Amino acid sequence: MTDTLAALTRPALLVALAALAVSAVAAPAARSGPVTVYVGTYTDGTSRGIYRLTFDTATGTMTEPVLAVETKNPSFLALHPNGRFLYAVGEISSFEGQKTGAVSAFAIDPKTGDLALLNQQSSGGAGPCHLVVDKAGRNALVANYGGGTVAVLPIETDGRLTLASSVRVHEGSGPNKGRQEKPHAHGIYLDAAERFAFSPDLGADRVFAYRFDAAKGTLEPHGAAPLDPGAGPRHLAFHPSGKYLYTINELLSTVSAFAYDAAKGALAPFAAS
Repeated sequence: MTDTLAALTRPALLVALAALAVSAVAAPAARSGPVTVYVGTYTDGTSRGIYRLTFDTATGTMTEPVLAVETKNPSFLALHPNGRFLYAVGEISSFEGQKTGAVSAFAIDPKTGDLALLNQQSSGGAGPCHLVVDKAGRNALVANYGGGTVAVLPIETDGRLTLASSVRVHEGSGPNKGRQEKPHAHGIYLDAAERFAFSPDLGADRVFAYRFDAAKGTLEPHGAAPLDPGAGPRHLAFHPSGKYLYTINELLSTVSAFAYDAAKGALAPFAAS
């Protein structure tokens, strides 16, 4: 399997792990056995789209990857909470004649695990690189690296995406002129209560905060936490307690830590290494 995966162009292995985690959570706690894993890829080489594998939780083995659906640059994936739908960014710079990327909705065949395209919508900015689906399965939130924007795309009951209900444009730049000439939103994450969303921006050296309304599908600006100049925050993670937040800073190879006030949606820096 390793050689086959290596043959795929720049496989997004973190995506596969993320998809596995969601699938495992959806299964009964006592269950052991096969789980379908989806792998997103870049398709500028031999890869053709999203691949599926079967992971046996009892033996720790995986099958060879099989093409689940052909699609352009599905570099990050997210499963719907009901397990029936999968969403993928299309990390491209042009969609339907506009300078934007795309987000695709797929139905999962419960027997084969193959994917069938439901529809596509603009991601609200060029080069989407990350997305999440809220716990209720009502919205997909996407970060656009090239466009420096974040957006919310409501999800219909049949899994289809509607046009973006909210698009927010980041501002700022950093001292690394080769990588930080403008904002580059590199992710979007919801806190445990899903009242606030946070977006690490590699170009602006900030974590942008938004108040999130799932019913309306809106993001309202709620300030921003600065990082060291030239840090280049790429991804973030909440501590299991919900009291802390950590960012990986790609350009300085550091990790920054914040105390998180969930009631106020506020970040306060307290450590870096």
